[in-house]
Amino acid sequence: MTGCETCRHDWDYLRLGDRPDYEARPSRSDSITHRVSLVDLFCGCGGLSLGIAEAARQLGAALEIPLAIDTDSDSLAVFAANFPHAKIEQKPVEELLNGALGAPLTAGEKELKDRVGRVDILTGGPPCQGHSDLNNHTRRTDPRNALYERMARAAEVLEPSIVLIENVPAVVRDAAGVVDTVETALTTVGYTVNHKTLNLGELGVPQRRRRHILLACSTGSLDPGKLLSELTAPCADHPARSVRWAIEDLEDTAISTSFDAPPSPTSENAARIAWLFDNDKYDLPNLKRPRCHRDKKHSYSSMYGRLRWDDPAQTITTGFGSMGQGRYVHPSRRRTITPHEAARLQSFPDFFDFSALSTRTALARLIGNTVPPLLSCNIASVVIPHLTKRQLGLAA
Repeated sequence: MTGCETCRHDWDYLRLGDRPDYEARPSRSDSITHRVSLVDLFCGCGGLSLGIAEAARQLGAALEIPLAIDTDSDSLAVFAANFPHAKIEQKPVEELLNGALGAPLTAGEKELKDRVGRVDILTGGPPCQGHSDLNNHTRRTDPRNALYERMARAAEVLEPSIVLIENVPAVVRDAAGVVDTVETALTTVGYTVNHKTLNLGELGVPQRRRRHILLACSTGSLDPGKLLSELTAPCADHPARSVRWAIEDLEDTAISTSFDAPPSPTSENAARIAWLFDNDKYDLPNLKRPRCHRDKKHSYSSMYGRLRWDDPAQTITTGFGSMGQGRYVHPSRRRTITPHEAARLQSFPDFFDFSALSTRTALARLIGNTVPPLLSCNIASVVIPHLTKRQLGLAA
């Protein structure tokens, strides 16, 4: 493994076979004696929580999750396997947080506040399909977009120190202006708010991916804009992390479970993959594509393409097992990437347990839809030191 110290550290972390004890309380001799309380709404399989857990561990802090909520049973099964001490609920967020923005707390919200207790970080990635540029039918007006507002209501109810909301860049173009609505609501109850779109490749994620982050701080001494500006490239003195950095060691992994098994291509796609390798090409010419993808002006040139070892991957989506869904053909093997390789490209370490999923479809859906943990790890790394200093009564 070559590269800078940060790359070597993260390279080793992705290959950890044993899960760190994120819940262990640090000893009184540690420089930071603190337990980070995290609430994760729309938690999915746990990408945001994992990144925050790892950042806390690196800073000498332990983790507790008094609430993680989602409606998807597969996601929660994986979350529970990886965060066995978390208090998990399977229900719609809007059912648990049922009050209007700015309204007095409902009886259920008061009970929730008492049950959850102190919250350091409230995080969530509300469903983003309604904002996605791939959704040409209800984009910007999808009713799911209103779920973004529930993050602000959760802040009104739980009063966390930090609010971190992740979504697709197009959320800022929502027809109802959900980002502005949430920013106004948070500001009204005393938060300082900033938001920006981040290039995850600059944060060490080995793919071309951009995400919108809204960060809100409850104390005037913390400037979320300054905190976000501190998210500089961890290794800016060399090229972005590549496919090789992430998955080269998985090239010939034995297939023991569906996690390491590539899907079987159709005969047509097998022939297309063979053509790429036989001709040492990375892009399929129009005449080799299906007729529906032969438009010379199409904007999806990566479809049916082959990954390059020394470049970042394209954005990993739920279609990573199909060459017709993007540039997902392996750089050196005549197949598309496996779920294990996709998880690595999403920055999930090997100890993260996806075994609760019994089907290839479920694996693809959860891995493709999840948030790369390196994103929240980088953000939490600049936020948690301020939290712990403030709560220890030290100067922030």
